Order: sequence, then C-alpha cells, then structure tokens
Amino acid sequence: MKCLRCPKQATYHITEVLPGDRFEEVHLCEDCAKKYLVEPQKKAAPGPTADASEGEEVFAGPTCETCGLSYLEFRNHGRFGCAHDYDVFKGELLPLLESIHGDVRHVGKAPRRLPRAQSALVELTALRRRLQQLVTEENYEEAARVRDRIKQLESE
Repeated sequence: MKCLRCPKQATYHITEVLPGDRFEEVHLCEDCAKKYLVEPQKKAAPGPTADASEGEEVFAGPTCETCGLSYLEFRNHGRFGCAHDYDVFKGELLPLLESIHGDVRHVGKAPRRLPRAQSALVELTALRRRLQQLVTEENYEEAARVRDRIKQLESE
C-alpha cells in the first residue's frame, strides 16, 4: 500500500477514533508518519489553518457525485459505493493497481468453465481493440490480418 502523502510504500497504518463512533485509517511512510505524529495539534486545532486545509485536500482526494464516496473513504474501507467510482477514481486507481498487480489489466487465465461463445466474445473484444490500435499506428498489413480474424470469429 502506498503512503497517502507521497509515492513511497506505507509502513505505518494509523487508526484514529473520531467522534460519532467513526474511524479514520491513515497509511503513511516512515517520514510522513513522523511528521504526522509530531504535529497532531495542527489537525486537532479548531478552525481552518493553511496547513490543515492543504492536508485535507491531499487526504480526501476526488469525490463521486453519484454516491458521495471520497477517495479517502475508499482507501479506508476498500469498497466502492457505486459503479461510477471506477471512473471518478481512475487516476488514483491505475497507480494503485499497477503497484499491487504489476499491470493495469488482467492477463491471467480464463476460467475453464467459460462457455465457448463467451471466450470468443472476449477474444473479439481484444481483437477489436488491437485493430483500432493498429489503424492508429498505420500498421495496415497487421490490421488486415486482425480484421480477417475478427470476420472469422463473427462467422462461427
């Protein structure tokens, strides 16, 4: 898991108990945790300060207009509130997925029980994306091969 304040790996996981039986989890690297723990008065001080308002923006991140979920809430709970969250948090999710899985798209095996029609649909989708990429790159010879494979799969 990455630090909420910088791109380093989080090694400190702090849970703060807030009023109203709420909890806030903060994941920080060693350097940011030292700063966070040494200066707790700034966060608890009443009234907005310049440092506190900047810190809240860094922690809160974007918020989904549909369900009201903030990126901080997603990081703390690990669950989305609605399907729109994937689009809203895309900028934060891609680096997170890349750090966890090493890539941003699935490249593993398909289930053995996947119906033949479903596997053909998956292949068609991938081929159409590849065709679009090849046309953009102006690699027309390879694009023609991919187009022919798409036609073959569609006729089956």
